[in-house]
Amino acid sequence: MNIFRFAGDVTHLISILVLLLKIYATKSCSGISLKTQELYALVFLARYLDLFTDFVSLYNIVMKVVFIVSSVAIVWCMRVDRVMRRSYDKDLDTFRHHFLILTSFLLALLVHEKFTFQEIFWAVSIYLEALAILPQLVLLQRSGNVDNLTGQYVLFLGAYRAFYILNWIYRYFTEQHFTRWIACVSGIVQTALYADFFYYYFISWKNNAKLQIPA
Repeated sequence: MNIFRFAGDVTHLISILVLLLKIYATKSCSGISLKTQELYALVFLARYLDLFTDFVSLYNIVMKVVFIVSSVAIVWCMRVDRVMRRSYDKDLDTFRHHFLILTSFLLALLVHEKFTFQEIFWAVSIYLEALAILPQLVLLQRSGNVDNLTGQYVLFLGAYRAFYILNWIYRYFTEQHFTRWIACVSGIVQTALYADFFYYYFISWKNNAKLQIPA
């Protein structure tokens, strides 16, 4: 493992902790897209099918379990918990995420590295993760004002993918047979989707003002 992947894993973990802090500390999921959280739950479930078949390291197993359990727990809170679901912005979170799932699945069938069950679902998870943030970004645009914890959650989530791009670049130059080009291209697309958010986050930080994302 290199420093870039470790930094990516840490920022990813921090993004989840920030989201859980927002939900449990404020007893509210306002500003959070359930559609995006459902997509991330599907991403981790599809990607980590090898959890019980391939052993890489204890660290690898722990991180996989953490991401699966935390994503499912967040979806459960927003859908089932009586207090949390009342604060969910259902009227604003109307992005048709089913089309993202269908698109990712069809693309994985057409463009993959190996035509095996596990590799196809790995490709699905990669494509779906690249698009999963879209419902959240649309929700933030519709709501206008963004609270600090929600803004930090999206910021760390974007930073995680940026670090992973550096990780892939590093691996390309240091590993003889690095072939995860699907992840590289999808990661670049995913990071590009955050560009607008990063810009407004920087402006709000520079001006010491509340984060606002114009519609």
